[in-house]
Amino acid sequence: MDIRVQSIRFDADQKLLEFIDKKISKLSKFYEDIINVEVALSLEPDHKKNAKVRVAIPGNDLVIDRTADTFEDAIVDCADALKDMLVKAKEKRYGM
Repeated sequence: MDIRVQSIRFDADQKLLEFIDKKISKLSKFYEDIINVEVALSLEPDHKKNAKVRVAIPGNDLVIDRTADTFEDAIVDCADALKDMLVKAKEKRYGM
């Protein structure tokens, strides 16, 4: 699974990039056919942190957008929501 991270108007440090890789790579346990994942990190005007995650799976793209006090919290929220979405997509595709 290919994970690409884009930080908009700031440079993400290595610790944050490793955290994102660790959390997002766990999604492959719930849906094996993930093509790639794009993560866009941005700063909101009110000093909140925004994470937008796009997961490409065959026949569909799942997109989730979360805002939190830290990028880590936003990524965890995105990963939790995507886990549920991937399970539903897998059930729908494979009729489980």
